[in-house]
Amino acid sequence: MHELVARIERADLSTAAHTWRVVLYARALAEVFGVDRETMSLLTHGAALHDVGKIDIPSRILQKPGPLTEEEFDVIKQHPVLGYARLVTLDVSDEPILNLIRYHHERWDGRGYPYGLGGEEIPIGARFFAVIDTFDALTSVRPYREEVGEEAAERALEILAGDSGSHYWAEAVEAFTKLYRTGQLDYILHHFNDRASLPAYTSGNDDGLDRVRRGKSER
Repeated sequence: MHELVARIERADLSTAAHTWRVVLYARALAEVFGVDRETMSLLTHGAALHDVGKIDIPSRILQKPGPLTEEEFDVIKQHPVLGYARLVTLDVSDEPILNLIRYHHERWDGRGYPYGLGGEEIPIGARFFAVIDTFDALTSVRPYREEVGEEAAERALEILAGDSGSHYWAEAVEAFTKLYRTGQLDYILHHFNDRASLPAYTSGNDDGLDRVRRGKSER
C-alpha cells in the first residue's frame, strides 16, 4: 500500500504529513461513533488511499496552476470512480476502503459527485471523510500561508458549520468540531505539518497510531 500512497503524493503534490493527518482524523471520528477496531483499521487505510484515482488523471490537469475549465473539472470528478476501479483490479474487496474512495465527494444534500448520492445512502466512512477533507485542505500549509494556526482552523470550522446539513453530515461536523474544541486534534495539527519529516504510511503503521496519539512518537 505504501507504494500507492507515494504515487498519490507525487501525482497530487501532497505530502506524507497530509496522509497521516487524514488517517488520524478518520480514526478520531470513527472512535467517537463507536466503530469497531477492524472497521476502523480499514477506514484508516481508505483515508490514506482516498485520492488513488488521481494517479490516472493527466498531470496537465491535476497540476494546472490556474483555474480548471468545466471540461477539466469533469475529468477530475472521475477520480473516485478511477480509484475504486484501480483497487478492484488489485483484488481489494473490503467495503469500508472501497466505499470511502468511491463516495468521498458525495454530499449530504445529494449534489455531490460522481453518483449524486444523498443522506444515509452515503456510507458512513465517506460521510466522515467529506468533513475531514475540507478541514485538512483549509488548514494545510501553503506557499502563501506559513503556519497552520487557530485562525485557519476557525475559518475551516465556520465553513463546515455553514454547510452542515447540506454539504456535510451534521453529526460528523458536530463531532469533529467537538474534537477540535476539546484539544483532541492538537497533536495532529502540531506534529503532522507539511514540513515535518515523517515515515510513509503503510498498513503496518496501524498499531503504531495509538502510540503516536499518546505522545510516544517524536514526530
